[in-house]
Amino acid sequence: MKCEVDLKVNGENYSIVVDTREILLDTLRYRLGFTGPKEGCGNGNCGACTVVLNGVTINSCLAFAVEAHEGEVTTVEGVAIEGRLHPVQQAFIDNGALQCGFCTPGFIMSTKVFLERNPNPTEEEIRLALSGNLCRCTGYDKIVRAVQAASRMLSKVA
Repeated sequence: MKCEVDLKVNGENYSIVVDTREILLDTLRYRLGFTGPKEGCGNGNCGACTVVLNGVTINSCLAFAVEAHEGEVTTVEGVAIEGRLHPVQQAFIDNGALQCGFCTPGFIMSTKVFLERNPNPTEEEIRLALSGNLCRCTGYDKIVRAVQAASRMLSKVA
């Protein structure tokens, strides 16, 4: 069955017809061209497909596109501020918190929302908040350091 879905992605409005069984990840990647979210596991365990839907991080491989109807989605492509990297993105680069980059968009999305809710987290809180995102390359120490650095950067901006 087909259904029209109206949604805003990274500030742009879209209206598309989707099969009611189409997952949001496929809509974002293959219909709208937002390739930041990746399919790593297809069952919500790796976090590579993390996006923000109406202010909440979700695994886009577990959501149907129709669930985003009249919603607002942010992907990693929409995180930069006026053409400049967001402090979270910059902190990941500065701290070498990526290698192959496959998982990085999901980590950035999870980190951004986490720091909006908890601007001064402990290391334990960071590790818990990112436990839904898996990295097979870097380990997690550099990622944790990047989140700590982003927290410091954001506190200077505020």
